[in-house]
Amino acid sequence: MMLYAIISEDVTDSLSHRIEARPAHLVRLTELQQQGRLILAGPHPAIDSVDPGQAGFTGSLVVAEFDDLTAAQAWADADPYIEAGVYANVVVKPFKKVLP
Repeated sequence: MMLYAIISEDVTDSLSHRIEARPAHLVRLTELQQQGRLILAGPHPAIDSVDPGQAGFTGSLVVAEFDDLTAAQAWADADPYIEAGVYANVVVKPFKKVLP
């Protein structure tokens, strides 16, 4: 097992799609967390604020443990945000945690 970063960029005006698909998106992240494989996950606010309101988000970052790059890519490809049209682009790459 190794860590992988899943770096996603949203389409313009993704907020309504995010809101609609968020419950299903969170179920998958919660499963990773319960398995002890999730290091961190969250969105990138579109403005310099914890709660960007209607400005929404520009993307997301997930760092989690998978068997290999193929498994990480398959997990990312199955994200409900993809089907809902939230993400314009998703990059999956190996990640080496150094600190903390």
